[in-house]
Amino acid sequence: MLYHHCIIYTDGGARGNPGPAGIGVVVLDSHKKVIAEYREYIGEATNNQAEYRAVLLALAKAKDLGAREIDFYLDSELVVKQLNQEYKVKDQDLGVLFVKIWNQLPDFQRVRFSHVRREQNRRADRLVNQVIDAAGKS
Repeated sequence: MLYHHCIIYTDGGARGNPGPAGIGVVVLDSHKKVIAEYREYIGEATNNQAEYRAVLLALAKAKDLGAREIDFYLDSELVVKQLNQEYKVKDQDLGVLFVKIWNQLPDFQRVRFSHVRREQNRRADRLVNQVIDAAGKS
């Protein structure tokens, strides 16, 4: 099934910053019904790198779902402000990830990035912790 409009919650986290890191993505349809969840262990990274990588994964999955409009919700105010070009990206590693995201935006009619409090992003946060916990046991 294809979805014109998706609501996406993303989160990324690292234990140690940098340290073992994971990303989580929760995709909802326009009626706020969860249609997909993704989680991935990304190895050693910083919290901000993980946040960016979560957005990259979400963009790829949204494209697969046929999304044309996306409303992103992240609990990282820094990353939201950078993606909305309110803050400059000074870190070189984040700059590379920023450009990768920016280059994918023309594939969609509209993409919005909004900040939410951590409590509103629990589901994506849980996915991050699950994948980091699982990697620590292997």
